[in-house]
Amino acid sequence: MNSIKISAVIITFNEETNIQECIDSLIDIADEIVVVDSFSTDRTEDICKNNGVLFFQHEWEGYGRQKNWANSKASHDYILSLDADERVSDKLKDAILTIKKKWRYDVYSVNRLTYFHGRKMKYGFYPDRQLRLFDRRKTQWNEKMVHEKIVIDKKIKLKHINKDIIHFANKDLHQLIDTLNNNSTLFARDKVDSGKPSYLKLIFSPIFSFIKTYFFKLGFLGGVFGFIICINMAHYRFIKYAKLFENHKNKKNNHE
Repeated sequence: MNSIKISAVIITFNEETNIQECIDSLIDIADEIVVVDSFSTDRTEDICKNNGVLFFQHEWEGYGRQKNWANSKASHDYILSLDADERVSDKLKDAILTIKKKWRYDVYSVNRLTYFHGRKMKYGFYPDRQLRLFDRRKTQWNEKMVHEKIVIDKKIKLKHINKDIIHFANKDLHQLIDTLNNNSTLFARDKVDSGKPSYLKLIFSPIFSFIKTYFFKLGFLGGVFGFIICINMAHYRFIKYAKLFENHKNKKNNHE
């Protein structure tokens, strides 16, 4: 099999502080870079066009649908999906260049190493496996508003690449809380039609989240910031189900 060509696909909204480094990390491995933007009001568009990427604008539809629409704009069937606040590590670049010479699987997963306040958060969440390299003829993203995933069934041939995407998710606590608040709102909106929410999940999901990340996944080794992240992720579990209860009640009241 001849070397395949990869389209790197990124969705953006006001990512002027991230998009340049994201693009730079893809230069050696992507045969084209596709950016689909939700009408940014900062310099995202200018930066993208100055780097010669294929730039499109599309109204926001939620993460899953937006990424599928972006994939449809790619020239090649082999997709590397990256968020604007992520970069491909040098070791992952080497692994992808090898895979391009002999593509064997339908979907490849990678590790994601998150930085917070300039520190590696290697405890509590790593390796945080993500499905990011795939053949779009075999699969696509589900249509969730948030926490979208690549659809996997028994026919999909899956392989893990034990190399890292570097994730600069939130520069400070303020930004982290804003992100979790926004994501919890999208989650509750996405799930409101799924029936009555679980009271048990509202109570126990935050508790189990903290125990899992802080103790079993060694988040306590991350020091004070490890504790802060684990507490916030547990709180995120609480507020997303709390908002789901609120949305469910509002929907019920509107139909009465």
